[in-house]
Amino acid sequence: MYANAANPFNTYRQNNINTASQGKLILMLYEGAIKFCRLAEMAIDEKNIEKRHNNLRKAKNIIKELSLTLNREVDFSEQLGALYAYMERGLISANIHNDKNKIKEVKTMLEELKDAWEQIIN
Repeated sequence: MYANAANPFNTYRQNNINTASQGKLILMLYEGAIKFCRLAEMAIDEKNIEKRHNNLRKAKNIIKELSLTLNREVDFSEQLGALYAYMERGLISANIHNDKNKIKEVKTMLEELKDAWEQIIN
C-alpha cells in the first residue's frame, strides 16, 4: 500500500504538485520559504534552537532551489540571483546570531517576490 493512500491530504498535495504549472510551482516554493521563516521566528520566541535551525535550513534550501532554477538567459536573472544569494546569507546569519530581524527582512523580500509572481500568473 502506498504511504499517500493512508492520508488523503498527502495524496491531494502530491496531485497539486504534479499538475501545477511552472508559475504555480514557483509560488509554492515562495510560500514554503515564507512558512519556514515564520516557524523559525516562532522558534526564536520559544527559545527552541533546533526548531529555528531546521526551519531556517529548509527556507535556505528552497531559496537555493529557486536560484538554481533561474533562466540565466532572462535579463533580470542576474539581479534575482544576487538577491537570492543575499537572502541565503541573511538566513545563515540569522541562524548563527539568533536574529529575528534578519529573518523578517528575508521573509519580507520573499513575500514581495511572491506577490509579484502572483500578478504575473494572474
